[in-house]
Amino acid sequence: MLRILTLSAFLLWSCNPKAQDTPKTDELTVEFTLPKKLKEVSGIVLSQDKNTIWAIEDQGNKNVVYGLDKQGKLVTDVLVENAENNDWEDITKDAQGNIYLGDFGNNDNSRQNLAILKLDLKEATQKTTKAVQTTKFHYEGQTEFPPKKSNLLYDCEAFVEMNGNFYLFTKNRSKGFDGTFLVFKIPNKEGDFEAKLVGKLKLEGKYSDAAITSAALNSTQDKIVLLTHRNIHVLSGFTADNFNTSKIEKISLNHNSQKEAVVFLDDKTLLIADEKDKETGGNVYRFSF
Repeated sequence: MLRILTLSAFLLWSCNPKAQDTPKTDELTVEFTLPKKLKEVSGIVLSQDKNTIWAIEDQGNKNVVYGLDKQGKLVTDVLVENAENNDWEDITKDAQGNIYLGDFGNNDNSRQNLAILKLDLKEATQKTTKAVQTTKFHYEGQTEFPPKKSNLLYDCEAFVEMNGNFYLFTKNRSKGFDGTFLVFKIPNKEGDFEAKLVGKLKLEGKYSDAAITSAALNSTQDKIVLLTHRNIHVLSGFTADNFNTSKIEKISLNHNSQKEAVVFLDDKTLLIADEKDKETGGNVYRFSF
């Protein structure tokens, strides 16, 4: 069993804060191995009753949401009848338990059909579902598709829903990677919107340390976890319209794999999933902090 990690005191940051490292932690505990058919998991979320783990895969895979029980057994494949998997990169829910797909994977920063889909997904017995709301968007500040290689800041694999808005955390693919990421706000509504820039921050380290692959919000909505291949980064101190005030706590997982999905099991415990390669990955891990 993992030791409980006591987070060091948060520091106040300027508009472009640097992350603070915490002491070394224990390794992740494998909760279960993912079913063989789920090799490229890109997002996970818990159902409102916490009995089902909903999982998705990214570009090149089926327009299906997979339901797992808490032991990792595949209990249902739910076909999304009216949506194509352009590049589903994260899945989240709101306080009422509504499920949302982030169809915003944008490796080349050239897509102009970015969207978030609200699903009619409530039961693990479902075999089909439909997108009942489509939130289309484009990024404030992006005028070229793609931008210059030094400004590839418009890919995204991470978002949360909070108080009627979506918050997106971009994945830096720029030449000369420096850990910079952008935070955008979009209303949780049907329509076509400009995603408003509400933060520009930086994570320390190289690509595997600081390229964001998923996000999760705690139940009190005052902490957001950002996942990278090697670390989690805990954000606090943000406001609805200003993430530049965020405090950032970096916690090393002491484990390197293609981690692509994170969700709070409870406010002190995370479930983290990684993709399967020839030798590693394909697991869901438990991490306490």
